[in-house]
Amino acid sequence: MTETAPPPAASPLAIIVLAAGKGTRMKSARHKVLHPVAGQPMLEHLLASAAQLAPERSVVVAGHGREQLEAQLGTRAAIAVQEPQLGTGHAVQQAEEALAGFEGDVLILYGDVPFVRPETMRAMIARLHGEDTPAVVVLGFEPEDPLRYGRILAHDDGRIAMMVEYKDATEEQRACTLCNSGLMAVKSQDLFALLAKVENDNAAGEYYLTDIVNVASLEERTCAVIVTDDPDEVGGINSRAELAAAEARWQTRRRERAMADGATLVAPETVFFAWDTVIGQDVMIEPNVVFGPGVTVADDVTIHAFSHLEGATLESGVAIGPYARLRPGAVLKANSKVGNFVEMKKAVLGEGAKANHLSYLGDAEIGAGANIGAGTITCNYDGYFKHKTVIGERAFIGSNSALVAPVKIGADAIVAAGSAVTRDVGDGELRLVRGEQLVKPGWADRFHDTMKQKKKAQKEG
Repeated sequence: MTETAPPPAASPLAIIVLAAGKGTRMKSARHKVLHPVAGQPMLEHLLASAAQLAPERSVVVAGHGREQLEAQLGTRAAIAVQEPQLGTGHAVQQAEEALAGFEGDVLILYGDVPFVRPETMRAMIARLHGEDTPAVVVLGFEPEDPLRYGRILAHDDGRIAMMVEYKDATEEQRACTLCNSGLMAVKSQDLFALLAKVENDNAAGEYYLTDIVNVASLEERTCAVIVTDDPDEVGGINSRAELAAAEARWQTRRRERAMADGATLVAPETVFFAWDTVIGQDVMIEPNVVFGPGVTVADDVTIHAFSHLEGATLESGVAIGPYARLRPGAVLKANSKVGNFVEMKKAVLGEGAKANHLSYLGDAEIGAGANIGAGTITCNYDGYFKHKTVIGERAFIGSNSALVAPVKIGADAIVAAGSAVTRDVGDGELRLVRGEQLVKPGWADRFHDTMKQKKKAQKEG
């Protein structure tokens, strides 16, 4: 991408995000731009990138499903409604009221093009403030297959001669490989004045945003293109297949980054990260591990195969899995361990504590050095409310125990295997809750003899 001088620091920025399309190819009741990539709606990926430029105003142009966008965005962006939908130029015009009184630069983005990098946006704004003061800056790209993208006919110095939609282009124009991403940077004082001159005398009968370039050119004003060196960043998502392809590209890059930052991925293609996953150094991640949103992993952690993590914090030296499930609110302190088929939810496992097998720990606080035996369950829900279990330091919970919350187990206490604990256990106490064992010598032998005789008689009869 061509380097240009940065824009003046005092120049404010507004963004307009076009998201009025019906997204019919998604075959979904969910708004297209709210479909997630790496656990985050694609629109949020785009807004997070734009936020790094600190826009003063943000406008999302909506049509079908605008209620979903309003619910997602709250007060973070103004919603402008495009109804009916008469093309991209018409869509941008709907943002005029929301930008009333704004004087500065405007970036026009697309909600279904979520991975535009902040540095690309900055380069567009910088070019807008170039010495030749272009009226419009367009982001171009050169894909391996130009398909049916609109074309940008430009001079060698990046000045645009003409832009044309594919359906309106001649075969000679279609031979050009420089394609229009649709993204533009325009000064606010030019944007709506140019749009007012756009007409719809084209094959689709629509008002094309791209025509503001041609209008400006007729007025003998310079328009410029900058070209991204990564065509994937302007790839649109319009179908489930394209959504899956975008997810795959995102995951590939995130895996590469994790390994470059010092983590080991035994089978990288089987590990899936979320948009906000934080991974430390010397982390070992075995095959088939899935990270949901909100996971932070410190240094020297081992995550064994087939584990699923979401909303969890793992401190240094932790080991989990295989087949562990950490749900939101799970916190594993340094050097603690969660083994196979253990589930944690809103629970803290203290430093050096262990839950090695087949346990559910929900709404619990477990002290340092405690040992949770196989099959232990914190019974945290009474059908109406959640209750907390507190287990003290170095406590030993025997296998197949049920801790019926709210309950406290003291430090150094022992809960005998098979106990159902409904009252607090003091420090250093033993709690044993079992029925009396009844022994009847010879009963089993007599039972077997009787049943064998009955079965034999049944067959003979």
